Amino acid sequence: MAEGVVRIKRGREKPIRKRHPWVFSGAIAHADDAADGGLVTLVDHKNRFLARGYWNSKSQIQARIMSWRDEPIDEGWWRKMLARAIDSRAGLEAGGDAYRLVNAENDFIPGLIVDRYADWLVLQALTRYIDQQKERIAELLRELTGIENVYERSDVDARTKEGLAPAFGALRGQFLAELVEISEGARFQVDIERGHKTGFYLDQRENRRTLAELVGDCLETAGDALTLLNMFCYTGGFVVSAGRYGRVRSINVDSSYAALELAEANFERNGYDSTKHGETAEFIQADAFDYLRHCVDEAMTFDIVVLD
Repeated sequence: MAEGVVRIKRGREKPIRKRHPWVFSGAIAHADDAADGGLVTLVDHKNRFLARGYWNSKSQIQARIMSWRDEPIDEGWWRKMLARAIDSRAGLEAGGDAYRLVNAENDFIPGLIVDRYADWLVLQALTRYIDQQKERIAELLRELTGIENVYERSDVDARTKEGLAPAFGALRGQFLAELVEISEGARFQVDIERGHKTGFYLDQRENRRTLAELVGDCLETAGDALTLLNMFCYTGGFVVSAGRYGRVRSINVDSSYAALELAEANFERNGYDSTKHGETAEFIQADAFDYLRHCVDEAMTFDIVVLD
């Protein structure tokens, strides 16, 4: 496919020169031979090179920048950028085998999310161009990471703004509709097929670790078990982390029965015993705001509240 040319209005090129990765429709003078989902070269009003990216006339963000260098976006570019993203996360594995491997614009690959869950990679293609490249991406990910299994979870609302339908399924490997087990100091089972985001809130990893450390510090001086209120608990990431030291009595609230079932299973999977050390966990299906009002009405107090 021939590469289109997108001319930027005079005076509207400044954000691009300052490395802003999005170009909105109002900044564009005209586009020549630009196909939706195709690569384009961005130039200023004097036809001077600005950047290279991809185009979608159906999106409010009509151009997304992939490089500010005059370089081809080819197989070599993809290999280089994916390898750079993967290498930059090399230190994360020491803290567990679940983390974000590729983070869209932060890795100069707009529209692409890749999360690692042990021996599975979960890919989200958020834009039309990335959707067209996902087979190439899956193969390169398999080659660069040595992880054979790649599952697609492209079911986010952003795709509708690109004129795309949701897409699910294994791109590499054979998905057996089973939960994937990950390790993060504690062990969790993750539903990569139906769970929130790509299955787990990976962005809360450091907060889970911080909570565990806080609980450990508090227990050094506490005479009794700590009480914990864990709102929007989802599949139990915070309560499992908090329970690492024992002596925690928790109430865990979520509106989803399926999430609560998995949260309780994750609690038990880590060997926590409610008959020892004053350790208990109660899992309640309720609207969080209704339950908070109930706590006020009953004058309930807690040592620690998790509200995410």
